[in-house]
Order: sequence, then structure tokens, then C-alpha cells
Amino acid sequence: MALPKEGDYIAIQSYKHNGNLHRTWQSTMVVKMEQNILIGANDRTLITEGDGRKWVSREPALVYFHKKYWFNIIVMFRPEGIAYYCNLATPFIIDREALKYIDYDLDVKVFPDGEKRLLDVEEYALNKKRWNYGEKIDSILRDSSLELLEWIDKKKGPFAPAFPKIWYERYQQMRPIKNNYRRGKQ
Repeated sequence: MALPKEGDYIAIQSYKHNGNLHRTWQSTMVVKMEQNILIGANDRTLITEGDGRKWVSREPALVYFHKKYWFNIIVMFRPEGIAYYCNLATPFIIDREALKYIDYDLDVKVFPDGEKRLLDVEEYALNKKRWNYGEKIDSILRDSSLELLEWIDKKKGPFAPAFPKIWYERYQQMRPIKNNYRRGKQ
């Protein structure tokens, strides 16, 4: 399938190792598309959990996916500052339906003050046994988590100070104008 173009809207689907759908983000605008990298943006998008529960994201966010790294990064614009939510996951693929990846439970959250926290270690241990991740996947995820922490510490990729501003401004420029009326003129 042809890659989406900048300005296109795509769905994002995360799956679990057993093939079950984990979560779907309904609508994300592609703001940058290269052979190996997709940067997207969304704001108050509908999210559907694998069990059918639905909710709407609270704040604007950028998403960063790479075809060579086993992690993806969500940049969240919160009132207290920029926060990051990083999923340890397979590199992405795109088909006619959506951008897709397998989520491997472990997450790293970076708070606006720079604090880093590893999340869902117990969930990872449980699912590793339940779905037999195996040593190869375990090794890849261990190496990927170290690579991700290095990106965070060295302010590489989405963690670079200018990244959120540059790509959010690009999103704002590309967004359709919701109301074509100007105050006092029709």
C-alpha cells in the first residue's frame, strides 16, 4: 500500500502479542511522512479500547513512529508542560485500514519536570508468561528500552527541545479551518 501523505488522516491500532486489538485512535493527521518515520498529530481524538470502552483524549498530542525501533512516542501538551508516553512496541506497519503495531506492555513516562518512570512491569511479566514472548523478544525489548532511555537523556528525536513546537505548529498550519467566517464579515 502507498504510504499516507502529509495532511492525510489515519487510524492507529495497537495489538497485543496474541493478536487481539488493544486500542484504536480514530483520527490522527500525518504531519511528516518519510520512508521510516511517521509523525502525526491529534487533538481530542476518539479512542476505543479493545473491550469496546470509548473515551476522548484530553489534550493535543504528537505521535512518533519509526520502522526500525521497537518503541513509539506520544508527546502530550499538558497545562503543566510537555509530557511523553513511550510504548515499547514493534516497529509500525501501515495497511489500508490503519497504522499498526504490537504493544509489549512496558511503557516509559517522562513528566514535564523531566522525571522518568518505567510503567507496567508486572503486566509485562504476566503477559510474557501468558503469551510466551520468548527470549528473542525479551532481548529486543531490553535493548530497545536502553535505546529509548538514551534518546530521552540525550534529548534525541521527539525529546529534542524544539521538536514539540516545530511539529505542533506544522499541525496548526495544516489543520482545516473549522469556521470560515471572520468576525463582522460573512
